[in-house]
This record gives sequence, C-alpha cells and structure tokens, in this order.
Amino acid sequence: MRENRWLDEIKWDDQGLVPAIAQDFETGQILMMAWMNRESLLLTQQEQRAVYWSRSRLRLWRKGEESGHVQKLHDLQLDCDADVILLKVEQMGGIACHTGRAHCFFRSLKEGQWHENAAVVKDPKEIYNND
Repeated sequence: MRENRWLDEIKWDDQGLVPAIAQDFETGQILMMAWMNRESLLLTQQEQRAVYWSRSRLRLWRKGEESGHVQKLHDLQLDCDADVILLKVEQMGGIACHTGRAHCFFRSLKEGQWHENAAVVKDPKEIYNND
C-alpha cells in the first residue's frame, strides 16, 4: 500500500502545481497565495510549516527561510474541486509579504484605481540580506 495517497486526490495543473492560500488561523485574514508541488505539500504536512514551490527560483521555498517570518501550520484543507489548498497558519513575526506588510493583499480598487490599504510594518531592506 502506497503512503501519502492523499496527495493523489489533488488535481495538479499541467506543471504539477496547485495554488495554495495562506490564511491567519485566528483572524481569517488572507495572508498570501503561492504555489505548491507534491514535495512541498508533503513537506508542509510533515514539518507543520509552510513550504512552497517558487516558480521564479525553480526550487522549494520554506516560508521564512530568509526573513524569519515562518508560517506555522494549524490546518490543511482542500477545496471542493480538489484544486486549491488552504493553509490555516500562524504567521510568525506578523509579516507575510515580501514588501514588509502583514499580508500581500494590500491594494483595493476604488474608482478605477488601486489604493494601498495596509501600511508597511517593516522595511524590506531590514528584513532581507540583499548583498
């Protein structure tokens, strides 16, 4: 019998990826969206922290590996069509976005223009080592 058969129930796209939404487990705030492949999802389940697949770097990306802003997993859910993952997480450090904001959805459309709706918590230059 094959272990981790639960991964076979997911509808992976033609690149072997599935969208993953990270949500604050206490407040319900949507923090970010990223991509996962089979390995990253399995590691997320095993390590109880968010591990994504970086399409730009073409490698696994453990959330917080550079910034320290780890996402501790509290619940892992699959939507009704089996093609979107929801991670209910505790966002360590209170910053999920690489822009230094608490979440990535910091622009709202108002009267045909995007307006920022969330302030920068910490300057990204202070978070990331950009040598």
